[in-house]
Amino acid sequence: QVTLRASAELDARQVNQYSLTLRATCPGEDEVEKWLFVRVTAGQTLRCDTPFATAGRSQGQEQPWGQWNPGRGVGGQGFLPSSHHPSLQFRLRNNDTPLTLTRRGLVLAPASGFDPSNDTQTFRLEIEVMDRHGHNCSGAVRVEVLPSHRLRVTFLKPQWAVTVPEGTGPLEVVTRVHASGDNIRYAILAPVAPRLFTIDEVTGEIRSTRQLEVGHARLLIQAYNALHPADRATATLNVTVQGTDRRAPSCVPAISVSQVPETMSPGSTLVTLRCTGSASIEGWLHYGLEGPPASHSRFRMEGPRLQVNTTLDYDSEAAAAVGFQFTATIVVTAGGKPPRSTRVPVLVMVTPVNEFTPVCPNGAAFTVLETAAFGSAVGRVAGTDRDYPPDSLEYSLEGAPSPVQPFSIDTHTGEIRVVGPLDSEQHKSYKLTVRLTDTHNDLDPAKRRSRLCDVTVHVQAVPDQVPVCNPEVQELRIMARSGGRQPVTRLACQSSPDGAMLAYTITGGNEDGCFQLEGNTLFYLPDDLAEPRTFVLLVEVQGSPSVPHRSTMVALVVHITPRSTPVPPSTTTLRMTLRKEPLVIVRTEAAWHPPAWFVAVLTVSSALLLATLGCVARTLLCR
Repeated sequence: QVTLRASAELDARQVNQYSLTLRATCPGEDEVEKWLFVRVTAGQTLRCDTPFATAGRSQGQEQPWGQWNPGRGVGGQGFLPSSHHPSLQFRLRNNDTPLTLTRRGLVLAPASGFDPSNDTQTFRLEIEVMDRHGHNCSGAVRVEVLPSHRLRVTFLKPQWAVTVPEGTGPLEVVTRVHASGDNIRYAILAPVAPRLFTIDEVTGEIRSTRQLEVGHARLLIQAYNALHPADRATATLNVTVQGTDRRAPSCVPAISVSQVPETMSPGSTLVTLRCTGSASIEGWLHYGLEGPPASHSRFRMEGPRLQVNTTLDYDSEAAAAVGFQFTATIVVTAGGKPPRSTRVPVLVMVTPVNEFTPVCPNGAAFTVLETAAFGSAVGRVAGTDRDYPPDSLEYSLEGAPSPVQPFSIDTHTGEIRVVGPLDSEQHKSYKLTVRLTDTHNDLDPAKRRSRLCDVTVHVQAVPDQVPVCNPEVQELRIMARSGGRQPVTRLACQSSPDGAMLAYTITGGNEDGCFQLEGNTLFYLPDDLAEPRTFVLLVEVQGSPSVPHRSTMVALVVHITPRSTPVPPSTTTLRMTLRKEPLVIVRTEAAWHPPAWFVAVLTVSSALLLATLGCVARTLLCR
C-alpha cells in the first residue's frame, strides 16, 4: 500500500495530470515497475488574500495590521479573506501573545490593557482559516503597539511605613510621598476623622495637625492627574508614634567572639544580635558598625546580623599585621530624643586553611665536580608556597641515598649535598625527585599538600693531572750544626691549572724523625750525629686532599756530615740530579671505601648467618 501526499499546492489550471513511475522490490523477487497517473480536477477551494495567504510557503508573510495605544482595546479591528463567508472560522495557532482572536476573525487587545513601555511592542499572530468543508488557509498578522506619550500616575511602592517620636508638634513634617506622572496632585482619602495629618497637594509633604501621642495611624493617600482626574493611583502609609525611652537597648550577646576559617564566603553571618528595650521593638533599632579601617571594611551589618563583607584572607601581610584578629564595634541606636545607643564589641579570629599546593622552581639543574668531597654542597631547591607563612616547606628525596643516588637534602633549607662517590664515566647526570611538603598552613596538621619536583645534577669530569716537581730526584749535602733546626732544601712543585694548594708528606726514610716538612721546605733536626750518615727520603706531593691517589713522589738523598768530621774543601751545598741512573719509585695503593648501607647490610647478614649456624649446632647436639 502506497500513500501519496502533495508537497506543494495543487492547481488544476496549471497542471491537471501527473505521471508517476513506481518501482517496488520484495526480498527474493524481481523488481516490479508500474505507472501511476494522478489527475487533478478543479474544485471549490479556500484561498486567503495576499500578503496574508501562505501561497505554498513554509511560513506566512507578516502584515502590519494596525497600531493602538496602550490601554485601548482592538475590538472591531479585524481582517476578511477574499472569500469571506459567515461559515468561516478563525483559530489562533500560537499562544505567546496577549492578544486574542475571536472565531469571527476579530483581533482583541488584552482586557487589562498593554504593559506600559517606552519602546514599540510587536506581537505576531499565526492564524488559520477553515470553511465548513474542511478547506483551510493560513497566514500571519503583526500588531505594533506604540508607546504612550503621557505618563500614567503611579506610586513607586503601594505601601510604606514611617516612625515618629512621641511629642511631635503641630505642622511638623512627618514624611513626604512621591508619585510619578504629569500634573500630580495629592490628597488623604482616609481617615476623615480624627484628622491627625494633612498633606500638601502639590509637594506631597505630610504634616501633623496636633501634638502626637503614642499610637498608630493608617493613611490612604491618593495621587491623580489634575488635568485627567481619572488617571489616579493610591498607596497606604503606616504612621507609628513611638514612645520615648530613657534606657539604651539591651543586646544579646553583649560581646561577640568568633573563630572562622579564612575561606568563609562574603555574605556569611557571623553573629545575630537580639536587642530589646522597654518601649522598642527590633524594627525601630538602627545597627551600625565602627572600628579600624583594616577591620571595618571586612564586615557589614544587615539589620541585626553581622556579615562578612570581603574575603578574610589569612595569607596576606595586612592580616599578619593585626595578628589575624579583626576587631569592630556594633552600635545599636534606638529612636527618640535624644537617641540612645549600645555598643557590642566584636572579635573575629581568622584561622588558616591550606589552599595552595607548593610550586617547584623553574629549571632546577645543578653541576658538581666528580671530585667533590663528602658533604659538599651541590645547590638549593627553592620551592614556593602562597599559604602563610610563605614558603614554609619541608624537603625530602624520593628514595634513600645509594650508589645510584649519592645525594641527600636538608629537610628545612632544601640544600642538596654529596654523600657518596661520584664518577662522571659511570653517571654523567642524576635525576632526583624532590618532594615539597608544606607545613603550618592549616589548623589541622593532617591537611598538608605536597608536590614532586624533578631536579637534575650534572657531574663534571676533572682531568687526571698530578703535581709536577722539578727536579724529582735531588742529592744534598749539609753539615750538621748545633742548636735549632736547619733548612735543607725547598721543593719546587706546581699544581694543576686550577691552582689548588699542594700538600707535602714524608712517607719514607724518616724513621728516626730527623727531618721535618713545613709546607715545601725540608728542615733537619740535629741529633748529635757522631759519624756521617746518608738519608734517602720519599716526599709525597698531593694536588687535592679530596683525590688522595693523584700525587707525585720526590726522592731526596741527604748526606749529613758532623761538625768535627773533615769535610771536603768546598763548603757549598751540592745539589745535583742523578740523570744517568734516575731513581724511580713505584707505589701502588689499593683502597676500598664501601658505602654506609653496604656495611649495614653486611653486618645484619653476618649476624643472621651466625644465628643460623648456632641453631643448627644446637639441633645436632640435641639429637
